[in-house]
Amino acid sequence: MGHIELASGALLDTVDDIHDIEALAGPVGDGARRKDIGRIDHNFARFIERSPFMLLGTASADGRGDVSPRGDLPGFVHVLDERHLAIPERPGNRRMDSIHNILETGRAGLLFLIPGSDDTVRVNGRAAVTRDAALLTSMAVDGRPPALAIVVTVEEAYLHCAKAFRRSRLWDPAARIDRSEIPSAGCMLQEQLALDQPGEQVDAYLEAGYTKTMW
Repeated sequence: MGHIELASGALLDTVDDIHDIEALAGPVGDGARRKDIGRIDHNFARFIERSPFMLLGTASADGRGDVSPRGDLPGFVHVLDERHLAIPERPGNRRMDSIHNILETGRAGLLFLIPGSDDTVRVNGRAAVTRDAALLTSMAVDGRPPALAIVVTVEEAYLHCAKAFRRSRLWDPAARIDRSEIPSAGCMLQEQLALDQPGEQVDAYLEAGYTKTMW
């Protein structure tokens, strides 16, 4: 048994034994145990080809985890065959956290979403970075191909249940918050980085960048 110490000094117990966790969670159902088909069948291919958004999970060699949102036109992740997916690396902030992690560990986890759907498709496998000209050209938008792409060799592929989406009411318009309840990105960055510019000016700079470097 371990502990996590909070800033207040309070201690939270941690569970370190998988058998204790399994006893708390209960047995895995047969359907959940068998649902990993380990490939992209025609059902998963159809889902991925209609997905405009995915989450890319990676980890560094020293165990630091990272999850990166990836959004684009529906079908931006290419199904090359039942064992391989290709993800374009569009322009961003140039930190390349996911790329660094993939070069270190060669692993990635993907979660595909479709707006309005409570179902998701999860894919885990080996990952590599490519600059294959033909592949990158096939991923061009407005004549602009990505500089790189990530190719995932599928090892696990399965549906994830809808409970998280039902609990969160993610797609329910009535559950949306008023955007004024949280600070804008520009205001957060201005405070966190102690920038000289006001938050509204930082927001304008971000919006200009989105317009110019989307693809």
